[in-house]
Amino acid sequence: MAGSTFGNLFCVTTWGESHGKGLGVVVDGCPAGLPLSEDDIQPFLDRRKPGRSAYATPRSEDDRIAILSGIFEGKTTGTPISMLVMNQNQQSGDYEEMASYYRPGHADYTFEAKYGFRDYLGGGRASGRETLARVAAGAIASKLLKEMGITFTVYTKSIGEMNIDYANFDKEEILKNDLCMPDAVAAKKAGSFLEEIMKQYDSVGGIIEGIVEGLPAGLGEPVFEKLDANLAKAVMSIGAVKGVEIGDGFQSAFAFGSQNNDGFTWKNDSVRKASNHAGGILGGISDGSQIMLRAALKPTPSIAKEQQTVNKNNEEITISIQGRHDPIIVPRAVVVVEAMMTLTILDALLMNMSSTLTGIKNFYHK
Repeated sequence: MAGSTFGNLFCVTTWGESHGKGLGVVVDGCPAGLPLSEDDIQPFLDRRKPGRSAYATPRSEDDRIAILSGIFEGKTTGTPISMLVMNQNQQSGDYEEMASYYRPGHADYTFEAKYGFRDYLGGGRASGRETLARVAAGAIASKLLKEMGITFTVYTKSIGEMNIDYANFDKEEILKNDLCMPDAVAAKKAGSFLEEIMKQYDSVGGIIEGIVEGLPAGLGEPVFEKLDANLAKAVMSIGAVKGVEIGDGFQSAFAFGSQNNDGFTWKNDSVRKASNHAGGILGGISDGSQIMLRAALKPTPSIAKEQQTVNKNNEEITISIQGRHDPIIVPRAVVVVEAMMTLTILDALLMNMSSTLTGIKNFYHK
């Protein structure tokens, strides 16, 4: 199976299945000398693991990370970093009935059409549990980027039609409520909304918003390696994501050029933009302002509400999916979106180091 490796210079390969013995990731291209331990990575995994709130699956996984290689005396060695999380709380019996039919909204049918079989125990490689490996790699990328003053603020913008109010925006609130919203009032309303959805045995989607600050101008390429294109690909690789926009995104289609263009000013001895409709990227290259990204996530496809499908005998049947499933994916996916953003940005930074002869000379002649 191809397609489990991401990145050029900061290269990440994930492996494992949701109901196998464990999942993991190999990170190649991390510079030597970065202080790193399991304690740096575990808080990121804790943000995505199940069983943390009333709005997440009750599946109880410890998700303890173990670093197997690439560290010596508390610092990275520059060699591949291999990390492992053992699966501990699988209930494969919950999925045995599902072997006989295709679940609506899942990869069951397409996986089987491609490979001639499918792992019906939680979806195998198509399971959302695979994302814990990305989060572990993203934790390393995040620490590296923080060393360079580049930070990420990623949160739930909306759940269904429940949107945050930017007038109430509080960054500290993101980690205080179960829905990862930076607005306590909106989080409370969204929580009540979700309780009603759960009573109806249904699910709902939402939007995750991510902001990158401290990024210099000049990252990305003007044609096939555009920074916005690579960010979109990275975030769209998350199973539940069905749409990505940068800056004003689809709203740009309804604006005039005079409204959508960002004027330039001279401020603090540098070129600045007076607005940021472009979301921090022009011509596929970062412009030095905030990068603003939004991802639309679909509702959880596994619901107890009756749905129409087809079984292995090509018979139309009605099903009701039982087991332990999230009524909403969005809050647990916030850290996954953050991880894919960090991996993309770090890789672009490393690629950019050799973009000019002056940059190479300055590095080696210091």
